[in-house]
Amino acid sequence: MNPVTVRRLSVPDEAQIQGLAQVLVDCVEGGASVSFMHPLPFERALGFWRDAGAGVARGERALLVAEDARGSIVGTVQLVLAQPENQPHRADIAKMLVHRRARRQGLAAALMRAAEQVAVTEGKTLLVLDTVTGGDAERLYERLGWQRCGVIPGYALWPRGGLCATTVFFKPLPA
Repeated sequence: MNPVTVRRLSVPDEAQIQGLAQVLVDCVEGGASVSFMHPLPFERALGFWRDAGAGVARGERALLVAEDARGSIVGTVQLVLAQPENQPHRADIAKMLVHRRARRQGLAAALMRAAEQVAVTEGKTLLVLDTVTGGDAERLYERLGWQRCGVIPGYALWPRGGLCATTVFFKPLPA
């Protein structure tokens, strides 16, 4: 396994936004149901990450990246920190993505563990996420101690069309 660094970005710069967009486009091309349809234009991916970066700057999100030995972004995950006023203890995990060339090396698990640590640092005691039912990510979350709530059939579309189900998970964190 090549050395990989996981870190939290304060506000992504343009080079980091480019790298994040490359990961997102690669994941959509690989068939990941992550809110976008195929083909995902690079400009649209850039726009998504610029908006996410603005949310980071406002303190609404935490953005973590996994970088390879050359400093290229090969994975990412977000914590959506901004929640309704009656849910200040909670955050959502969003856009956990790993480039296809960097999979099967423990990056997703490392990103999730780091996200959980950031959530604790931010005073969160409950995390929530959803993922495609039956996929690799679902098995990962179960291995990491996430609790399955249930399945919602026909929740989203695959990038090339056709409905897919989603599984909802939660994980309590230490106070």
